[in-house]
Amino acid sequence: MSPSLATQPTLYPSESSRVMSVIIRLAEVLEKRLEESLEKVDLSLAKYSAIKHLALAGEPLALSELASRMICVRSNITQLMGRLEADGLVQREEDPHDRRCVRAALTPLGRERQAVGAERVRQVQEEIAETLCKLDYEALAAALAALK
Repeated sequence: MSPSLATQPTLYPSESSRVMSVIIRLAEVLEKRLEESLEKVDLSLAKYSAIKHLALAGEPLALSELASRMICVRSNITQLMGRLEADGLVQREEDPHDRRCVRAALTPLGRERQAVGAERVRQVQEEIAETLCKLDYEALAAALAALK
């Protein structure tokens, strides 16, 4: 959907539906830009998010804790861990306090890739911020604050 379609009264008859359409489209564009940038360093947004959370934790995390921090279900984390392990970015390890628990730990390659991914995300954020600042940052910030 092009931005002009999001404002066409025939497709979106109410002001609220036009506003929601623009917001959803903006989120889709931002996600696509991040995915494209991370793809260049062999990361998906999901993979980057997982290794970012592990890097921020500074220690291995139980898969259930990682799922909670990423706001997703445990089964998704299990599948994602398999892909991250296959890429050499994380390794599973037993929890020394609970043998039933499996923790995810970043590998040296995972730390390296997370740093490269963080730089790609920063670049996209700067590009987006530059564009949005041309619009009206205060209006966007006020809208976000009003929605919280």
